[in-house]
Amino acid sequence: MEPPELDDDRRAYTDAVAFPEQVSLRPVAVVRSPFRQRHGTPRQPGMTGPKERGVAQGRVELLDHVAPEVLQDLEGFDRIWLLCWLHLNGPGGRPMVKPPRGGPKRGLFATRAPHRPNPLALSCVELVGVERGALLVAGLDLLDGTPVLDIKPYVPEFDAFPQARAGWLDE
Repeated sequence: MEPPELDDDRRAYTDAVAFPEQVSLRPVAVVRSPFRQRHGTPRQPGMTGPKERGVAQGRVELLDHVAPEVLQDLEGFDRIWLLCWLHLNGPGGRPMVKPPRGGPKRGLFATRAPHRPNPLALSCVELVGVERGALLVAGLDLLDGTPVLDIKPYVPEFDAFPQARAGWLDE
């Protein structure tokens, strides 16, 4: 598939790099979680606060090739985003899936089903503490050993849209 057409001003810049047919990613960290198998791992644990649920705590440990200084200045953020690779999921993903809440099948991209063409996970966890080379987190919904591709701070001003519609979930 070809990338979308661009106007002349943008074409000069984007012509310098070809549209990638594949991408290659290197994990920066690994999740250390009490969850060893999919069954029993919570879904969307942030929907209820940690105090109400007693949500699972764990660690995000940097891999050896990542400098521990990357964690500097994270202290003071209440939450972080973990972008992960769901390494135990098989390839593909069905175009229509049945949500756990029941109801009719929905388009895969209108759900948060874990079986996707690219098994990426976006998980917002509570940041409990920062150690040299590791983060202490709560509210995990990831299996032990899950590769972490990136870590970003949660910034309410940019990441929260309380008035946003939620499609079929609003019904």
